Amino acid sequence: MTKTKKILAGAMAALMMTSALAGCGSTDSANGSSVQPASSKEGIENKTYNIGVCQLVQHDALDAATKGFQDKLTELLGEGNVNFDVQNAQGDSANCTTICNQFVAGNVDLIMANATPALQAAYTATDTIPVLGTSVTHYGTALDIKDWKGYSESNVSGTSDLAPLDEQAKIISELFPDAKNIGVLYCSAEANSKFQIDTITPYLTDANYEVKEYTFSDSNDIAAVVTTACDECDVLYIPTDNTAASNTGIIDNIAAPKNVPIVCGEEGICTGCGVATLSISYYDLGVKTAEMAYDVLANGADISKMEIGYAPVTKKYDKARAEALGITIPDDYVAISDSTETADEGE
Repeated sequence: MTKTKKILAGAMAALMMTSALAGCGSTDSANGSSVQPASSKEGIENKTYNIGVCQLVQHDALDAATKGFQDKLTELLGEGNVNFDVQNAQGDSANCTTICNQFVAGNVDLIMANATPALQAAYTATDTIPVLGTSVTHYGTALDIKDWKGYSESNVSGTSDLAPLDEQAKIISELFPDAKNIGVLYCSAEANSKFQIDTITPYLTDANYEVKEYTFSDSNDIAAVVTTACDECDVLYIPTDNTAASNTGIIDNIAAPKNVPIVCGEEGICTGCGVATLSISYYDLGVKTAEMAYDVLANGADISKMEIGYAPVTKKYDKARAEALGITIPDDYVAISDSTETADEGE
């Protein structure tokens, strides 16, 4: 990413200002953080922070991450001391660019970019305003940083929704030891999905599975690709993939009648079409992102050295699908319907 591109992107912002997309906010509180609230920080209560939130698309996981972020940052800065301008790009990367340029033109105090295309748009739009991503799998891949150190050395940091992929592979081995062919299904347009597949495949091959890749370019060809994958494989694996997350109904309608189980990279996709997952709470991921935002805004933390944050992981399963497929689930898995956490997804 060149500095020239960022300067040009910033200059274009004024030309791209049109009627703003509808925004929304939240003032509910979330508890459980060790970060000191703003009410005890002298002078912070006298400032109002303007936060731009660019969310790629509406679905359970990204919605939960945005809510967790709003709830926690409102608690930390104090109600009335923070304004959120939440914009939804409707799944269009070009809209992410427009939204982020609007935020830059409006001189917001911080941009929260929810999902990889939103992060990439914010990173291109500004090299001065702090940018925190969430629901992003791997920041080095997303930002095209070859020598990734765990922090960006730029105005960007955030939280990752990546659950350990070696542990994801172990779930497949644990539940389906007799399977022969594992189909890995993802959107070829999502770089972080490709990263996950490239990472998990060696773990699966080491477990003596034959791994076949099945890619779709967008929602238009997903049905045909899933049909082929189900006809050729014993089990499917879907990573944290935004296109898949938005089309779980299509996937389930094909896989369920064929009795092909699906292991998923996160809970939202699992709820829609899967049988098991190693999952995170996207609400908690948003809370973690808010704590990082507070450190930047109120404590002056150096975002360029701020390491990427993560949320705890839990083994979960969909009880109805497990029963329908006759799969015995070990005792250390939590039924999604029994969980108190918000349904997840993201990249």
